[in-house]
Amino acid sequence: MNKPAKLLIAYDGSEHTDAAVEDLRRAGLPQETEAIVLTVADVWFYPPPADAVPGSSQLDDKILQRTEKMRARAMTARQEAETLARRGVARLQELFPSWTVRAETDINWPGWGIISKAEEWGADLVVVGSGKHSFMERIQLGSISRKVVDACNRSVRVGRRSPNLADPAVRVLIGVDGSPDAELAIDAVTQRQWPAGSEARLMTILEKRLIFLTPRFIPRLARWSSAEDSHNDRAWVERMMKAATEKLQSAGLEISSAILTGDPRQGLLDAASNWKADCIFVGARGLSGIERFLIGSVSSGVSAEASCSVEVVRP
Repeated sequence: MNKPAKLLIAYDGSEHTDAAVEDLRRAGLPQETEAIVLTVADVWFYPPPADAVPGSSQLDDKILQRTEKMRARAMTARQEAETLARRGVARLQELFPSWTVRAETDINWPGWGIISKAEEWGADLVVVGSGKHSFMERIQLGSISRKVVDACNRSVRVGRRSPNLADPAVRVLIGVDGSPDAELAIDAVTQRQWPAGSEARLMTILEKRLIFLTPRFIPRLARWSSAEDSHNDRAWVERMMKAATEKLQSAGLEISSAILTGDPRQGLLDAASNWKADCIFVGARGLSGIERFLIGSVSSGVSAEASCSVEVVRP
């Protein structure tokens, strides 16, 4: 992201969205960044009729009165949203004086309001907060970030507070499965501006029972395989990791890699926790169809359950 970046930051004033904003200090974003802080008022809004007329019956009058009350609540909610959005802008301007930042509000269901604005504006990256919620909170709030991750056609960062705030260097874990979207995740890391001493760890986690079948059954992995691999089931993975390492070297990161067997989603979650990663980068879709059955699509589960930030990268 060497070019100026366009960030859409969903902000509701909660500790989770505050954490997502603070976490942007460790995202490697360029100094020339344009950001919109979007606060969505989650209320119903009925626009006033073009020609308001008194109700023709007692029932009509009650409907009009109720509609006016709902409209008034919506306008109050929008004013509160404007206040929150301005607060988010003020904090971003403190953290990133070189950024161009403005506030916007909407009356909508939050998930769709965020997605609609991201598509309309052409955001490079959408930033949402997340946290540990009760069952009801997951239904009402936690599902918003999940919806944005799953349904938005833009890259999405689910921001969480870093475990390494005392250390300016950043630790980035990258999930690699050989898919085009996983390569986009590598590209996204390569294009960022990381502090000195930052580290990237490439990780491939293969389903144990499928490691023998993968290169043969997935055409898009054929480029990593070779006729000489018959005596080394992991040779294609090692070749893939070597290419990824070479690509990352231009980012000035200290690079390590690991090839494990097991459940890809749980493996990435465990690795991020044990290594104290600041962020996990994954492709949005990974492999598809029968490919997803063989390798596993992990972005949605990882973004929802990780203890650190997660970037789900899209074209």
